[in-house]
Amino acid sequence: MPAQLPGWQQKIGKVKKLPDDSSSISPRADATKLKAIYARQTGKKYFIIVSLILLMATLALFSISIGAASISTGDVVKAIGNKLFHTQFEYANNLADTIVMKLRLPRVLLAVLTGISLAGAGAVMQGILHNPLVSPYTLGMSGAASLGAAVAIVLGKGLLGSSFVSMGPCFIAFNAFIFGFVTIFIIIGFARMKGGSPATLVLAGVALGYIFSAGVSALKYFSNNEALKDLVVWLMGGMWGATWQSVSLLVPIVSISMLILLSYAWDMNALSAGEAVAINLGVNIKRLQFICLTVATLAASATVAFTGIIGFIGLISPHISRMLIGSDNRFLIPCSCIMGALILLCADTVGRTVISPVEIPVGIVTGLLGGPYFLYMLLKKKQFY
Repeated sequence: MPAQLPGWQQKIGKVKKLPDDSSSISPRADATKLKAIYARQTGKKYFIIVSLILLMATLALFSISIGAASISTGDVVKAIGNKLFHTQFEYANNLADTIVMKLRLPRVLLAVLTGISLAGAGAVMQGILHNPLVSPYTLGMSGAASLGAAVAIVLGKGLLGSSFVSMGPCFIAFNAFIFGFVTIFIIIGFARMKGGSPATLVLAGVALGYIFSAGVSALKYFSNNEALKDLVVWLMGGMWGATWQSVSLLVPIVSISMLILLSYAWDMNALSAGEAVAINLGVNIKRLQFICLTVATLAASATVAFTGIIGFIGLISPHISRMLIGSDNRFLIPCSCIMGALILLCADTVGRTVISPVEIPVGIVTGLLGGPYFLYMLLKKKQFY
């Protein structure tokens, strides 16, 4: 009888079949060969991640340098260096320091943080719920956040009075965060009552999305012109509200959230082999789902609260990353985060410069990019997952 490779060995990479006479093979030599294959595959994944990081850094420098007022890449590097290391490099463009440090660098960092959080949350939600169509957008979290922001924008002045001018952005962000956070647990609870099938999750998200959309439309209808303008701009999604205050608030939230999610990568890998396998390996599935979904929702809703609705980043980034690097969550989650940052930074740069000085909201750009991909994925999803 020919020897059969265990399933986990086949997942490592392309492994040649063992010869019929297994007694002629040294177990130590076989283990060494498998270790070499594993090391080669792991090295390839690290190489992809490092390459994506370098690509993102290059794109960030390029994005900062272009716009209504062009700045050389050298001036961008000097401005950042002067700020970080207290050097005194002189600029070719006297406005370089102001444009880079006060306008474009916070915007680029906010785009990167938003891409990381949305894509990371999407990768974890897809893995935890065994559903390739799940993302913060399709689960209705973004729709709930938009309703929360709409309530804050329309009713904020009546509740806060003159303080709305200074506290308005924080109030909008907090309301969007609370609405998005609560919605995810409503969907999970509903899905558990109905057996937790993937179709139930998506349909529950779609149904709640319609309810939230109706609420936003009602608020648009009854709001005055000033509130309506603010509401429409927020719902389109964009990075124009980027400040160092929002960036400094999001950096620890996103960083800690992603580290927590990454620490559960092995458990998610075990769950991907089936609930029975995960339970036998000692994984507490309900605890894993609760922690991971809570942390993923926290990261996604915190960034959406500052940027408005940005769709499809959490959906398409994990799928592209899965094609590049495989389904091992130890590599898939960081790769998805970087891929999401790359896509969102690219979309924001295009929206900001293609018809400069007029800006196209990044939510429109990502919608035009993600919509066709979503349809393509529905047709080919068996090849992706």
